[in-house]
Amino acid sequence: MECCCPVVELRQYTLHPGTRDTLVRIFDEHFVEGQERCGMRVIGQFRDLDDPDRFVWLRGFADMEARTRALEAFYGGPVWKEHSPAANATMVDHTNVLLLKPVSAADGFRLDPRLQPGPERPDTPGGVVIATIDHLSGPASSAPDVARRDGSGAGVLARLVTEPARNPFVRLPVREDANVLVTFFSYATADAYRPAPITTPGVPRREHLRLEPTRRSLLRHALPPLPSGERAG
Repeated sequence: MECCCPVVELRQYTLHPGTRDTLVRIFDEHFVEGQERCGMRVIGQFRDLDDPDRFVWLRGFADMEARTRALEAFYGGPVWKEHSPAANATMVDHTNVLLLKPVSAADGFRLDPRLQPGPERPDTPGGVVIATIDHLSGPASSAPDVARRDGSGAGVLARLVTEPARNPFVRLPVREDANVLVTFFSYATADAYRPAPITTPGVPRREHLRLEPTRRSLLRHALPPLPSGERAG
């Protein structure tokens, strides 16, 4: 299993009504390998179950310098040049972006890239990924700890906090007002998740994202066996 990644973007796009499936198709067909060839890890891409006009995805980088190099390569390269007009035509806003890092070395996503669904993989249920976004009143460095499992027994997939480093790739803005702790869980079904009340000091507001993995999302619930027959984790 690969620990991914020291730098993570959580990207939420607002789309024109009725265009989300178009963007999902473009992304799954062209933007997974296209970005990974430039040095990124596409962690997961999702339909927001509570907003039919929102597309959410995650990508990771080895560090901030590697992020700049990868973004320059992809957005200056042939894949984006060919498919960006159709992708951009679906979008109303693409600036709701959180730049994040793991709370500690043990809190990042643990993924096996061999489990990346291939281009011809049939659409199979991927469960639901939950992201809770805690807005912090204090420094992210003192982010409150959370249980390794929530009240429903779901294990924590990752715990990330705001990355304070300056964003040098100004072509793609990130939210500079953010001071958050983002915790990811997964469930077999959306009904299994029950939002818990906020009881943690220093967390005045919490957002909940209920995310359905697309056909080619690496991050999903109950990952299948590895190609060698061993199981992830």
